[in-house]
Amino acid sequence: MSAMDTAVSQNATVAAAATAAGVGSAGLAGLLPEVQTVELLVAVSIFVAIHSLRQRRTQGLPTWPLVGMLPSLLLGLRSDMYEWITGVLKARGGTFTFRGPWLTNLHCVVTADPRNLEHLLKTRFGSFPKGPYFRENMRDLLGDGIFGADDEVWRRQRKAASLEFHSAEFRALTASSLVELVHRRLLPVLAGAEAAAGAVDLQDVLLRLTFDNVCMIAFGVDPGCLRPGLPEIPFARAFEDATEATTVRFVTPTALWRAMRALGVGHERVLRRSLAGVDEFAYDVIRRRKEELADAAAAAGRRSDLLTVFTRMRDEDGRPYTDKFLRDICVNFILAGRDTSSVALAWFFWLLGKNPGVEAKILEEVEGIVAARKGAGEVVEEEEELVFRPEEVKRMEYLHAALSEALRLYPSVPVDHKEVRDACTTRKGARHPTPKPCMSGPKCVVEDEVFPDGTVLKKGTKVIYAMYSMGRMESIWGDDCREYKPERWLRDGRFVGESAYKFTAFNGGPRLCLGKDFAYYQMKFTAASILRRYRVRVVEGHPVAPKMALTMYMKHGLKVTLTKRGKAN
Repeated sequence: MSAMDTAVSQNATVAAAATAAGVGSAGLAGLLPEVQTVELLVAVSIFVAIHSLRQRRTQGLPTWPLVGMLPSLLLGLRSDMYEWITGVLKARGGTFTFRGPWLTNLHCVVTADPRNLEHLLKTRFGSFPKGPYFRENMRDLLGDGIFGADDEVWRRQRKAASLEFHSAEFRALTASSLVELVHRRLLPVLAGAEAAAGAVDLQDVLLRLTFDNVCMIAFGVDPGCLRPGLPEIPFARAFEDATEATTVRFVTPTALWRAMRALGVGHERVLRRSLAGVDEFAYDVIRRRKEELADAAAAAGRRSDLLTVFTRMRDEDGRPYTDKFLRDICVNFILAGRDTSSVALAWFFWLLGKNPGVEAKILEEVEGIVAARKGAGEVVEEEEELVFRPEEVKRMEYLHAALSEALRLYPSVPVDHKEVRDACTTRKGARHPTPKPCMSGPKCVVEDEVFPDGTVLKKGTKVIYAMYSMGRMESIWGDDCREYKPERWLRDGRFVGESAYKFTAFNGGPRLCLGKDFAYYQMKFTAASILRRYRVRVVEGHPVAPKMALTMYMKHGLKVTLTKRGKAN
């Protein structure tokens, strides 16, 4: 029995071993497909990654399946967005196509080529409107105002505003209001900061100055932002919040921000609340202005603000403009006038801190103008009361060049937007834009637009032209393009301007900024008035970087200290 038991035991052991071996073989065979699948996925991932990264050579950025170039954009947003765009444009020779995620509207062509800008801003102006994408993003804030309008709506507003901007009454209003604000508001605020020996946010102060100034010009009212203590003004706060919330739409898929608007969440909630504040102020001013103009005695006054002018006008059907249209007109001009000059001045003063030699030349020019008064036998006012005259401001050639150089490097509007419209060519070769379905029937065929650099633009293509990047292109401004050199604008001591398609701070073509002359006057008068009285120095260690917005704000403001010129010397 013992031998038999041993034999049985050995047989059982062998059988168990055989069974285990069979099970093991089956398990390994079952794992094999999974291992092959993982290997296949890894191989495909490596192939896609290599293919996407190789596309950087031909397209400027890696292009990934489904998400396109979005990962690169997100990395750019985390650092300096404008420098990131500049680097890509340089690598691509001045123009590149950004491919956004599938099923989104983030596809666009980005350019910094002056030839392309002349093509879209002038030569083929009618084929490059602001377009429905820009209008839809901005409509809640700008409505049907001039900066988002196209075609006949834009032309009608442009013509009316142009007549007003060139009138003697309007020029007198802008000059007198600026003197009042600089000498009765700005300089006392700066004097208080200097006496307290503390730092002041110069960007905030300048924004308050230009906001009060443009509200006086647009609405004919003084919001009082630049008063002692720098009070918080509800309309100014609401306008600022509305502008920032609107900007976010341009980097958010349309379907997403529409959903957020419907639900009232995120930045759309902020936009809705801030627009209520803007509208409350605007409609209240419009109501009071209409009541004032209805009074014969008040109507006899010679108000020259834009609201009064447009309130007195009639549309093409002979009817008064609606309150909504008047609100849109004024809000559009406030947006343009508030930010452009103040932001440019903030960067200008920052650049002066890094270039004391430029500041010395500006002071020499300003003192020469004051000396000319004395040489003519005039009694010159005390330093605090000296007011520069329009003809003296016009003679400040070097200051004009220094401000233009600041705008070249830090344009108030760093990027702008256009959209390609259908274009038709008749059998005889004549071309015309087609805002509506072409009525020429078989005589016309729809054609793509083509930039001078060869870039093909299909109907509906969004075009971004990057003014910030243009100022940093060696091909446009030379090897010293990143240096701050006002002398590049001077010929024999006189200011000489550049092509509007090379220096696009004030746009170009039919949409050239109507307020360009006033903006220069405002900046020169303000800068000369400050610099003659104070030495402005940026607080040591204060971070200075651009903020992503419609205009080139400094993200952290501009903290400065002020020293009176007598003390500084």
